[in-house]
Amino acid sequence: MKNRFSRTLASSFAALCAVLSNGCGNFSPTNEIPPVENFNVKRYMGKWYEIARLPHSFEDGVTDAQAVYTLQDDGTIIIENSGMKNHIRTSAHAVARSVTPGSTLGELEVSFFYPFYTMYKIIYLDKDYTLAIVTGNSMDYVWILSRKKVISKNELAMCLQMLEKWGYAIKLLQYPTGEIMSIVE
Repeated sequence: MKNRFSRTLASSFAALCAVLSNGCGNFSPTNEIPPVENFNVKRYMGKWYEIARLPHSFEDGVTDAQAVYTLQDDGTIIIENSGMKNHIRTSAHAVARSVTPGSTLGELEVSFFYPFYTMYKIIYLDKDYTLAIVTGNSMDYVWILSRKKVISKNELAMCLQMLEKWGYAIKLLQYPTGEIMSIVE
């Protein structure tokens, strides 16, 4: 089952990358939303929990989603995404690299299926590197990530306010842990 999920995730992601790379599809680009500045990739490494996301096929039905980022000696980043689907732990691995080596902007390229890469743009990151908002090339993709499994009502409200200001469809957000649903209802 794990391999089936990984193949499905890789296939979906490859299709997404192909569409985004070719400029096809009907999506609103995120060009007007800048990445964070003074990004320290070493501080970003470690475990992040997915608090909220816009729905997409490659995470359909996945709960308890989390990612572990590990910096390699060559500057690339190994990403292990995992979660529960149908009560079974599943995972998908990726590799990331800086869009511009040496840059301090929070922009990475991520590949779940080589040679296809897509944008991973960090558009919010608190000073302690404990809360982040990540998007891609399209407004159809956004994630709220935290070092903690649950964030406070104030933290969530702040993130939702930023997302709404940027034009994201916050009413469509999914909360894969289910632990904060009552806050936003």
